[in-house]
Amino acid sequence: MSPRATRPKRVSRPPVRMLLVDDSLWQREGWTLLFGSQADFEVVGQASDGAQALALARKERVDVVLMDIHMPRVNGLVATERILGDDRVLANGRAPRIILVANVDLDDHVPAAAIAGAYAVLYKDAEPEALFDVIREAALAHPER
Repeated sequence: MSPRATRPKRVSRPPVRMLLVDDSLWQREGWTLLFGSQADFEVVGQASDGAQALALARKERVDVVLMDIHMPRVNGLVATERILGDDRVLANGRAPRIILVANVDLDDHVPAAAIAGAYAVLYKDAEPEALFDVIREAALAHPER
């Protein structure tokens, strides 16, 4: 048997489809550039609050939502509950994994985020590689991936 025949084949997966949600345009654009540097991520939409995030999640199949906790109108905690419980979002195949981010007081939000159904809660200033890893783990947590 040749050495080539014994190598395991790499499984090619489609890119992780992401929705970026933050009331700061600069934050969303920065994330878009950051994730654009990775071949396995695809940003399919941006929203400035949780209401817009829900509307986009109803229209697009999304694997992971990266969302700020603190936003006007509909914050990240409320939006998480709405997205995960919405029949039209679920009609896209499955509920996305939601990763919430905050600038401060992260420990104060972890219990509420868990109750809302968030996959993880991170500081906004997390190192890019750590953020990439959590997003990849969240995407792989879906049985269909």
